[in-house]
Amino acid sequence: MMKMSSSPKKNISGPKPRWLIRQLPGKPEYEMIRGMISRSGLHTVCQEARCPNQFECFSNKTATFLILGSRCTRNCAFCAVAHGQPEPPDISEPAKVAAAAEKMGLRYVVLTSVTRDDLADGGAGIFAQTIREIRKKMPRACVEVLIPDFRGDFSALKTVLNAEPDVLNHNMETVRRLYPPVRPQAFYGRSLELIRRVKKYRPGIPAKSGIMLGLGETEAEIAEVLKDLRTAGCDFLTMGQYLQPSDAHLPVQRYVPPEEFEMWKNKAGEAGFRQVASGPFVRSSYHAGDMYREGRLETFTD
Repeated sequence: MMKMSSSPKKNISGPKPRWLIRQLPGKPEYEMIRGMISRSGLHTVCQEARCPNQFECFSNKTATFLILGSRCTRNCAFCAVAHGQPEPPDISEPAKVAAAAEKMGLRYVVLTSVTRDDLADGGAGIFAQTIREIRKKMPRACVEVLIPDFRGDFSALKTVLNAEPDVLNHNMETVRRLYPPVRPQAFYGRSLELIRRVKKYRPGIPAKSGIMLGLGETEAEIAEVLKDLRTAGCDFLTMGQYLQPSDAHLPVQRYVPPEEFEMWKNKAGEAGFRQVASGPFVRSSYHAGDMYREGRLETFTD
């Protein structure tokens, strides 16, 4: 693999490679789900983060709910979610999310949020209450949460874990060296410690994380993240291509070919991750239910 410079600089020129060009599905379910979300007054990370998979996911009647508003208190250089001063939390939001999930007929619900450094608990209480409301409405549904780092407040992490999500996800996003340009308000060690404490506090709950490729990382640095995550007890891993949301965001340094993603999937499997999703369009919650079900099956058949 080509060795990259210490931080992202100039965007690569030319059109996207063929493996990043896809046809948009035209299923009526897409408009149904989009309209339902719009009428409910809720947000999805699919829309707010301009995820390239939203057409596929909405067409398959899946979505990732974005709770605690649509404005983030941080300004990560890769993320399309709006940032600035957020509105106060909506205490009715947990019930609204549960009602929408029930109406959509979901059996696997994914919750994430903007980062709320303005709140004493970072929004952990709203996460926990949303999990409980979903359980009341849909007792057989599974719930995965993708949480922020709560500024290293591990009592907030316990609040979420005590609500018993089926999967606890926190993304590393990138390699150690690139944290300052990519995640300037976050710390590599803090995110890693959060994963470690998931397994310490609730070893029966799978810990999940994800990273983006194409930001200027080296092969050795990717291998380091995988080793660190496995040492921390991470069970599930996602790896996807970074795509620049706008000219104001970090440029893409390299488009990683599918065969390289497959190579990393194999290496991660050899390293001991229970389930790995690796590919150009893979995102944190892409086919999350399949990953959980396959991971559970593997647990029971080991």
